[in-house]
Amino acid sequence: MDNQSQLLKGILEGCILLVISRKEVYRYELSERLHQAGLTMVKEGSIYPVLARMQKLKWIKGTMKPSPSGPNRKYYKLTSEGEEALRQFEENWDDIIGAVSQLKGEM
Repeated sequence: MDNQSQLLKGILEGCILLVISRKEVYRYELSERLHQAGLTMVKEGSIYPVLARMQKLKWIKGTMKPSPSGPNRKYYKLTSEGEEALRQFEENWDDIIGAVSQLKGEM
């Protein structure tokens, strides 16, 4: 596993929470949004276990809805627990960015 993948593993849940916080999405749409943001190393198959874990933690809720084409899709939305997890992620992320920026400025 390369360094980029190691870093991403630690922040993928937060990135998924950010995407879902903006609107309900289904798994493929979520994968596309992550790719559009530049997270092209995230494979669609690696998202499912993260979504399952987040549902278990009650951060997100999945609801089956009709698809405009093909079978029904499971759309995910944040719960109140998920909103709190997102708030904590953003706070932690800001702290990490600040610390790394400070260290980079010292070099």
